[in-house]
Amino acid sequence: MKVMTLNFLTCAVKNCKSSNDSFPLHPKEAELAKDDIEINPQLLINVLPRIDWAALRTTSTELGFPTLPEQPPSPEDLQSDEALRKELHELLMETQMMEGKLVCGHCGHEYAVKNGVANFLLPSHLV
Repeated sequence: MKVMTLNFLTCAVKNCKSSNDSFPLHPKEAELAKDDIEINPQLLINVLPRIDWAALRTTSTELGFPTLPEQPPSPEDLQSDEALRKELHELLMETQMMEGKLVCGHCGHEYAVKNGVANFLLPSHLV
């Protein structure tokens, strides 16, 4: 599962729907893999407005990546700053979580990740 995907996932437990702590899910015991993909600056520019920047900063730090800036870069920043463009591309497009767990910050439920796929099926008592 690409790191970018983590930015769109929240806890599926019914009691967590109203809690801000259920997003983002926190990676635990994550085994990462990297795919070499050609950088597409326009894709980064188009996807950036859809990313929750604060959640991405949290996920990035938890996975051991360098700290991202406080504010998301502008399209002009991405066009002119090759190092920033490469760093975001590597984090969002090339990095995958292959094994580990995603943990809800509200209820603590752990979703297993195996072979890059998260299991979001819940036991009946949590539905």
